[in-house]
Amino acid sequence: MILTAPHWIYLIGTFVIILTMLFRQNVVVPAVLMTFLVGWVYTGSISSALQTIFQASLTAAGELFNIFLIIAIMTALLHSLKSIGADEQMITPFQRVMKNGHISFWVIVGVTYAISVFFWPTPAVPLIGALLIPVAIRAGLPPIGAAIAISLAGQGMALSADYMIKIAPTLNATSAGVPVDAVANRALALSIITGVVALTYAYFSIRKSIQKPSSHHLQKWEQSSGMETEEEPLSKKKSKKQRIFFALLVPISFLLVVIYMVLSMFTEAIPNMEGGAGAALIGGTAVILLVAASFFYNIRQSLTNVSDFLVKGFIFAFKAMGPVIPIAGFFFIGSGDFSSKIFGVETESAPTFLFDLVQAGQQVIPESTFLAAFGILIIGMITGLDGSGFSGLPLVGSLSGALGETLGIDTATLAAIGQMGSIWVGGGTLIAWSSLVAVAGFAKVPVMDLVRKSFIPVMLGLIVSTIAAVLLF
Repeated sequence: MILTAPHWIYLIGTFVIILTMLFRQNVVVPAVLMTFLVGWVYTGSISSALQTIFQASLTAAGELFNIFLIIAIMTALLHSLKSIGADEQMITPFQRVMKNGHISFWVIVGVTYAISVFFWPTPAVPLIGALLIPVAIRAGLPPIGAAIAISLAGQGMALSADYMIKIAPTLNATSAGVPVDAVANRALALSIITGVVALTYAYFSIRKSIQKPSSHHLQKWEQSSGMETEEEPLSKKKSKKQRIFFALLVPISFLLVVIYMVLSMFTEAIPNMEGGAGAALIGGTAVILLVAASFFYNIRQSLTNVSDFLVKGFIFAFKAMGPVIPIAGFFFIGSGDFSSKIFGVETESAPTFLFDLVQAGQQVIPESTFLAAFGILIIGMITGLDGSGFSGLPLVGSLSGALGETLGIDTATLAAIGQMGSIWVGGGTLIAWSSLVAVAGFAKVPVMDLVRKSFIPVMLGLIVSTIAAVLLF
C-alpha cells in the first residue's frame, strides 16, 4: 500500500487532535484546519478545500442528527413533566432502591447492560437518561459518574460482545474465515473482563466525589451552567392526582416499549427492532407523552407549549453537542463510506485514508504472540476512530485470519481482541463523535470530559483482557 501526502496529513491531523484532547483543549479549530489541509492536498484546489470543510461538517451532521433528535425530544419531555411537577413524583419509587450514589452507580450499570445486550445501547440511553439519571444524581452520584456507568456498561461491555444480535461477531468471523460462535464466545468473555476492570477502576476513581443524598444535587444539575437554556419558571399548579398519573404513565409507557422490543425477538408477528428502530420507537412515544403532558398543563396554550419545549430541547442538544460536528467531519473524510459524499466522487474511487494507514501499519507487527495480539488491538482501536466501531471489523477479521495462520495463533481469539479495540473505542466510550454524544447529553456533562474520564479505565480494561486472551485461549 503506497501512502500519499493526504494520508500523512490525515495521520498528522489525527495525532494533533488526540494530543489536543489530552491537553484538555477544545479540538474544533484543529479539526477544521486539518480538514482544510487534507482537502487542499487531496484536491489540489483551495476552493475545493474550503468546500471540504463545509461538506465534512454537513455529512457529519446528517449522520449524527438522529442522536441530536432523541436528545432534543427527551429533553423536551422532561421540560413538560417538570411543568406539572411530575418529574419529582416520577423518581420517588426509584429512590427506595437507589438510596445512595454508590448503589446508584451499580444499578445504572446493571440496567444499562441488561437493555443494551438485547437492543444495543441506542434505546437504553434515553430510557436511563429519563428515568434513572435524575434519581442517581439526587442520591449523590455526580453526573459524570452516571455518564461513565452508562457508556462503559452499554457502549462498552454490552456492544463490544454483541452476543444476542451478533452483527459484530458475524462481520468479524466472516472476514477471518472462522465460525461465528467461536468469535462471539471469546468476545463475550473478553467484553466482561474489560468491562469489570474498567467499571471497577472508574467507580473507585469517582468514589470520593459521591455525596450524601439531597434534592439540592438534582436542582443544581437541572440548572447547571452552560448546559441548560434560560426559561421562565413554570407554575406547577396541577393536582397531585395528575402528577401521579404522569409519573406512572411515563415509566409504564417506556416499559411497554421494552416489552414490545423483547417480544419482537421471539415472534414473527412483531417486526424485528433492528438498528435504530428501538430508539425511533422510544422517540415517537416520548413525543406523544410530551403532547399529552403539555395538554394537561394548559390546554389553551398546549400548541405553543409543545413547540416551546421542543425548541428548548433542540437548543440544549446543539448547545451541548454542536462542537462534535466539525470534529466528526475530519474523521469522516478518512472513511470511504463518507468521503465520497464529502469530496463529491464515486464510491469506488473515494479515498479511504484511515483504512489505508491501518493496512500499511500491519506490516510492522512483529512475529510474537503477545505483540501480535496488542498489534491487532491497536489496529482495532484505530479503525474505531471513525466513530462507528463496526466499519473496521472486516479489516480486523482479515488481518486476524492472516496473522493467525502465519504465527500459529488462534484466529478467533485475535479477531475477538480486535473487536474489543474497535467497538470499545468507536462504539463508543472514547470517541466524542460517536453515540457517546447522547450519553453526555442526557447526563448534561461535556462530552470531552467524559472521554478523558473514561480513557484510563477503558485502556486498562483492554490491556488486561488482551493479556487474558493470550493466556486463556
